[in-house]
Amino acid sequence: MVIKNYKDLAVWQKGRILVKLVYQLTKHFPKEEIYGLTSQLRRSVVSVPSNIAEGHSRSGTKDFIQFISIGSLAEVETQIILAEDLEYVASAHTESLYKNIQELQRMLHALRSSLKDKL
Repeated sequence: MVIKNYKDLAVWQKGRILVKLVYQLTKHFPKEEIYGLTSQLRRSVVSVPSNIAEGHSRSGTKDFIQFISIGSLAEVETQIILAEDLEYVASAHTESLYKNIQELQRMLHALRSSLKDKL
């Protein structure tokens, strides 16, 4: 199957879901964090589907591979852990986020491997 549009990619769709979950979570962070952890976490998570879209729109497979943002997911995970450490969120509220992050990491690794095989 040929993917004509980045919106057809399941990994991009999963990234959008994670963005929504993180925005819902950060709505409840303290107001003094709006320019701190809230902003950083939101920027990190938004970069995941954004980079997939940008990479897909590039002219070559090598460029696409470079835009697969597994590192941004590690940032998101770390920032959620920090939010728990700072008691901005209970671990009961982050379990589904971690599952989504892990699934998205697997999907990104698979996409990267698939693209490398085409080189």
